[in-house]
Amino acid sequence: MQTPEPAAPEAVVYYNSACPVCDAGVRGQRERMQGCAIEWRDVHAEPELAAQLGIALEALRERLHVRHASGRMLVGDQAFAALWALTPGQRWLARLVRSLHWLAGPLYKVVARLLYRWNRWRGNW
Repeated sequence: MQTPEPAAPEAVVYYNSACPVCDAGVRGQRERMQGCAIEWRDVHAEPELAAQLGIALEALRERLHVRHASGRMLVGDQAFAALWALTPGQRWLARLVRSLHWLAGPLYKVVARLLYRWNRWRGNW
C-alpha cells in the first residue's frame, strides 16, 4: 500500500530566527497554526533561499515573506494578513489589516526597519 503524497502547503513562510522579536512571533504563530499546511523556512539558517527566490538576503532578513499556494509572494503586512487568514481565531485580523493597508503597510515598514537596524547593531547577523 502506498502512502499518499503530502499535501502541498497552503503557504511557505520565510522568516528570520536571528531576530529575537521575529522569532518569538513566528513561534507563537506556528503554535496557533498547528494542523495547517504551512511550510516554515528560516532564512537565517538557510541564507541560500535568497538566491533561490531571487530576493536580496537583507530584504528577507528585514521583512516577513509568505509565498501563497498560488505562487504569489506577499511581504510585510500583507504576509501577516495571509497567515492570519489561514489561522482559526485570527481571520478578523487579516480583514482588519487588509482594510487598513494604507496605515498597516507604512507602519509595518517603519517597525521592520527599526528591528532590522537594532538587530544589525546587536550583531545578530
